Amino acid sequence: MKKLKLDIVGLSYSQSQTGAYALVLGEVNGRRRLPIIIGAFEAQAIAIEIEKMTPSRPLTHDLFKAFADAYHISVSEVIIYNLVDGIFYAKLMCNDGKKNMEIDARTSDAIALAVRFNCPIYTYEFILASAGIVIEGTDFVILDNLEAVSEAKPTLTSNYTAISIDELQAKLQEALNEEAYEKAAKIRDEITKRKSS
Repeated sequence: MKKLKLDIVGLSYSQSQTGAYALVLGEVNGRRRLPIIIGAFEAQAIAIEIEKMTPSRPLTHDLFKAFADAYHISVSEVIIYNLVDGIFYAKLMCNDGKKNMEIDARTSDAIALAVRFNCPIYTYEFILASAGIVIEGTDFVILDNLEAVSEAKPTLTSNYTAISIDELQAKLQEALNEEAYEKAAKIRDEITKRKSS
């Protein structure tokens, strides 16, 4: 079967499941999107790596990456290979320099590792055909099983606009120490916005 390459195009709160997130993968050179509902921990792990933030202590996926590096194991690609009763199945394609191995993984964990190993993510046509959504222009066509997938980022509340850059830097470090990464990302964005203006 021909593999289709996917990129991460969005990560937002799921409006259909409380406490969950919608990870949106986009077909490279295509108009289809694949929304996958994932847990908060996995969403945080993916967002931290995409945003190039450094937690005060290694997360589970960081530990896996360090362990794999120490033993010269690489992840060459992630494949979302099946969809059964709304559950996506994925595997890691690994290599230790001598042999190739396939390791079964939850899709959310596989993608959290893909961003750390900087490896491509693939799926098959039948998965995109059955679970994908087609974008028209810049808007999503909404499916029944996912009430809304939004790429919009929440705007900062005014409480950050009244704080000096030095205070924001201190709050950023405090948020990182508390592992409040979503809050840290908002503070970092405010700092970046001020420095660029």
